[in-house]
Amino acid sequence: MIVDFHTHIYPDKIAEATILKLETNANVKAYTNGTLKGLKSSMKDAKVNVSVVLPVVTNPKQFESVNKFAYNITEKEIKEEKDNIISFGGIHPDTADYKGELKQIYDLGLKGIKLHPDYQQVFFDDIKYMRIIDYASELGLIVSVHAGLDGAFMECTHCTPKRALNVIKEVKPLKLVLAHTGGYAMWNDVEEFIVGEEVYIDTSFSLGHIDNEQFMRIVKNHGVNKVLFATDSPWGNQKDMLESFMSLDFTKEEKDAILSKNALNLLGIS
Repeated sequence: MIVDFHTHIYPDKIAEATILKLETNANVKAYTNGTLKGLKSSMKDAKVNVSVVLPVVTNPKQFESVNKFAYNITEKEIKEEKDNIISFGGIHPDTADYKGELKQIYDLGLKGIKLHPDYQQVFFDDIKYMRIIDYASELGLIVSVHAGLDGAFMECTHCTPKRALNVIKEVKPLKLVLAHTGGYAMWNDVEEFIVGEEVYIDTSFSLGHIDNEQFMRIVKNHGVNKVLFATDSPWGNQKDMLESFMSLDFTKEEKDAILSKNALNLLGIS
């Protein structure tokens, strides 16, 4: 089984415009059209069994619409007994009722939340995030956060490995996932501040960007049991990234753990 722990899709009516805007702002190329159908086609081509969708709430007013979309996707999969797509919820740090909104996400049956400090324009070790992560941990929710550089916000990185370490030490989150192998394009800092800490890292938008030797060193030193295969689809090509991962010199047991076992354990799926 293969689980992609980091993907993105958008409602059909806004997907085309959203993809075009993001391609322009971040100077990246999308490998799908950004829709649910596009993701499923990519999964079929790559032989990915499960994709975790991570929506981003870019302003507090989007909370209801984003989480309704997330719930509808996940509920449809459950009703059709497919369980191929699992969507997390989203929350903005400037919300006036973070506990109430996190409880809504929990009550919807969503397994986690996505945070994006650059798009939300708040530093990751700000109290606004720390209290969200603390209460999310209390509820048993997974917290996935964009870490490291973002092509659309090169002037300021809101979640550096050092800021992430501040949160880990202060909050001691139970299910925190730092995307992009702990911090995109800041992997020397990942080795200094994150490796060995009690936090998950995902491999999204990393393979092909990070030196393979450094990637393997990070994974081995951090602990294979705390690493999740991920692509950042549509910004990463699922098939290509899976092939890149499979070419690395991990054992079968290590590959199985990273590709599915760790993710299934974290998601509570037997």
